[in-house]
Amino acid sequence: ASAGVGRAAARLFATRGYDVGLIARDRSRLEATAAEVRAAGRRAAIAECDLADDKAVMTAAADLASALGPPDVWVNNAMTSVFAEFTDIESDEFRRVTEVTYLGAVYGTRAALDRMLPRDRGVIVQVGSALAHRAIPLQSAYCGAKHALDGFTESLRCELLHRRSNVKVTIVQMPALNTPQFDWVLSRLPNRSQPVPPIYQPEVAARAIVHAAEHPRREMWVGATTVATILAQKVMPGLLDRYLARTGYRGQQTVVPADPSRPSNLWRPVPGHYAARGRFSDRALSVSVQSMLNRHRVAAAAVAAAGTALGRVALTAMRRNGASPASE
Repeated sequence: ASAGVGRAAARLFATRGYDVGLIARDRSRLEATAAEVRAAGRRAAIAECDLADDKAVMTAAADLASALGPPDVWVNNAMTSVFAEFTDIESDEFRRVTEVTYLGAVYGTRAALDRMLPRDRGVIVQVGSALAHRAIPLQSAYCGAKHALDGFTESLRCELLHRRSNVKVTIVQMPALNTPQFDWVLSRLPNRSQPVPPIYQPEVAARAIVHAAEHPRREMWVGATTVATILAQKVMPGLLDRYLARTGYRGQQTVVPADPSRPSNLWRPVPGHYAARGRFSDRALSVSVQSMLNRHRVAAAAVAAAGTALGRVALTAMRRNGASPASE
């Protein structure tokens, strides 16, 4: 919750009237996020915690519940990655990405369920990725973790349905986002890393997360590229393999050489005043039309139906007046 999508979501939850509990490793950025929540008029509590430590997650959840009450919404958002070919990733690095990105969500889900199931209410939001459906080169550990999160969430959803529980679990699949991760994720690429364009601001992701919390459904896709990627994977996965083999290396790097001394956040937080947005704001989109229509599906359907009806009325009037559509 101290940077990137988590920080943007925390701010938006506060403006929507929620008290917000914040978990991350960097205390100074946690306190900065908490100040933003309080500036919106809501209570904030922080827990300095490594999400890869299951016992620490349980302690953090207990501390936040003690400060704010049991959670109505729990968002699993922690991630890290290694930008490198699989053969260049050490075993402990691969394990660490899996523990943070996948098991961190598993531990968070357990902590949330411990407090939601007895009350028979609550929503768990898993922050997924288009890469959970279609993996790309140079991010094998991250893609594997997001695929695992999809499978875990599907299994859990079935169990909650079997129990006839009113606790909901939803997953929000994200596009490329302008967050600070590209300044601190461990990279062995020759040039500086970047998200594969088009890039969206983290506030786009935050709006989807809050909407999923308030209107939970099975899965939510954010951004036209996410929709295109998931659908293309269903119909032509082999072609995507070849396309990404040709473009996936170049697309994830800028033309600027990488700094080999740059610190990474794989094992410990990188100090600094990082916030929600990264260094790609000049190229990032602040609005996703697809996501907006996705959040307002009823209104979008009504507009489409009205447009169809008006078209039919116009066509009927033209025919009555003896005109053909082609002549108009």
